[in-house]
Amino acid sequence: MSGEPNTRLSDLFGLAGWSKGELARLVNKQAAAMGHPQLSTDTSRVRRWIDMGETPRDPVPRVLAALFTERLGRVVTIEDLGFVRTGRAGKRQDAGKTEKHPDELPWAPEQTAAVLTEFTGMDLMLNRRGMVGAGAALTAGSALSGAMLDWLHTDPVLTADAPTVDDPLPAGPAGSDRYEAAPVGSQEIDALERSVEVFRAWDAARGGGLQRKAVVGQLNEVGGMLAYRHPESIQRRLWGVAANLAVLAGWMSHDVGLEPTAQKYFVIATHAAREGGDRPRAGEALSRAARQMVHLGRPDDALDLMKLASSGSGRRAVPRTRAMLRTIEAWAEAAMGDGRAMRRTLGEAEELFVSDLTGDEPPSWMEMFDEADLHGMEALAFRTLADHDPAAAATARKHAGKALDLRAEDRKRSTIFDYLSMASACFIGGDPEEADRYARLALVSMGETSSHRTWDRLREMYRLTGRYAGSGTIDALRGEIETALPKGPQRRRRADV
Repeated sequence: MSGEPNTRLSDLFGLAGWSKGELARLVNKQAAAMGHPQLSTDTSRVRRWIDMGETPRDPVPRVLAALFTERLGRVVTIEDLGFVRTGRAGKRQDAGKTEKHPDELPWAPEQTAAVLTEFTGMDLMLNRRGMVGAGAALTAGSALSGAMLDWLHTDPVLTADAPTVDDPLPAGPAGSDRYEAAPVGSQEIDALERSVEVFRAWDAARGGGLQRKAVVGQLNEVGGMLAYRHPESIQRRLWGVAANLAVLAGWMSHDVGLEPTAQKYFVIATHAAREGGDRPRAGEALSRAARQMVHLGRPDDALDLMKLASSGSGRRAVPRTRAMLRTIEAWAEAAMGDGRAMRRTLGEAEELFVSDLTGDEPPSWMEMFDEADLHGMEALAFRTLADHDPAAAATARKHAGKALDLRAEDRKRSTIFDYLSMASACFIGGDPEEADRYARLALVSMGETSSHRTWDRLREMYRLTGRYAGSGTIDALRGEIETALPKGPQRRRRADV
């Protein structure tokens, strides 16, 4: 007991609108539903949790997390409640060692599977009940990168020297659903890796909305598998599957507007990749968080994350991976209006990409970044810079055209983004007829995906049509866009949601 109020729990308690007595009764009821009928709490104990900073014993933190998740309609974890997660069962704590604050990153290696399992379990619970998890704040890029800098640069192989135990690690399930963890072999890992490829292809073709729940469910099961000690080769591959699924879960969440949920998955993916000894994968996971930040109008945070992603990837990152990281960095620089830095960074990306054409086979998670994607990202960067320097629109058109020529037919979402980059660049460059053509191609294609991000980009393009209002063709286009845009709250560009 710290003697100080638990401000995080107090804030969430205030949002939930319960009385202390009501929360005590709910804890007892929920605990019984989760298999702990013997648990009994009362109003005075709730008061000590909130006002005196007392940390309740397990399973109370998990019970409270489930209750607040359901009440607030977003994922609430043990850390969100201001409680320090307990370590591995039976693991001796050094005497006098100060516990880490629950906000502090990274968490201990043995906690990654528990955090993964808890978070996905809560996310699935919200899915089942038709809720959305958007009522939390995004962590600033500087806070994430500062906390993870030293940790990401340490050698993950050293974790293999950690003391082992005969019994499996506890799975630590969230909510009332209990996944029975079991050891797996190479055939199961093969099947899991194939499922990742299927999910990845579906996301590229149709967007994240339709398969997000399936990916989160698969990740939840992998978290249960990670609760067992497998042979090192199996364990590392399993961490790799977890990292890939977490990136997909984050990207799909971002694609449908669940921004804090997406960021949490990107952080989980970074931890999982490092646990598996794959620093380039960890860097790519962080780059996804950076792309999210640029999309939401926070390029300064994106640059903080990209510095860590680039340095944390280490020397094992193939040139194509480094080229991809440079394109994201360039997009952030363009969003800040720094054309000189953007052009320099894109030049580095092009050189790296060309140098990789005869190099080693890229990892599976980099196969989506091909020449079309390189030109697509360059088009996006120059189109973004054109908001500050309209002369950049011509170069944006050139790269968008190359991207469209090279796009595979099954990359529908990326094709839509290329159409919108081209249309926006044409509007900025004073060619409304060509802009109208590409805008209509985008509009026709958007019904085939579940990506909210395409609608966000369409709204950006729509604002550019205002300068041509009064033209019959453009007025008709504006009317069609207004009819097609989803009716509901728009995502804020400077997002704290």
